[in-house]
Amino acid sequence: MKVKRIVVDIPTQNVDAAKQFYQDILGLDLLMDHNWIATYGSENHQKIQISFAIEGGSGTPVPDLSIEVDDVNEAYRRMKKAGIAIEYGPVDEPWGVRRFFVRDPFNKLINILAHIYL
Repeated sequence: MKVKRIVVDIPTQNVDAAKQFYQDILGLDLLMDHNWIATYGSENHQKIQISFAIEGGSGTPVPDLSIEVDDVNEAYRRMKKAGIAIEYGPVDEPWGVRRFFVRDPFNKLINILAHIYL
């Protein structure tokens, strides 16, 4: 048996609140919408990963989600333009990622990152 995908489910009373953050800012596609559930994602092949941590690195709290992007500086610019508060970073970490933390509309701590070559 092989795991085919992992889906993160976030409880909310306002499914539409995800659109600006996950679709408009981060550029995810709306894959499914049944009014009671909306799923955002990408049809591109992606790795399946689950991380377990005692901290988020560099003394930060463990984020609820980590989202790797191709241009972390552009993601940062879009978050700032949308008025979303940056809770950490952006910073180049010693393990080879540039990242920043924000809260999504559901108060989940999101780690936005891109791998860099040091």
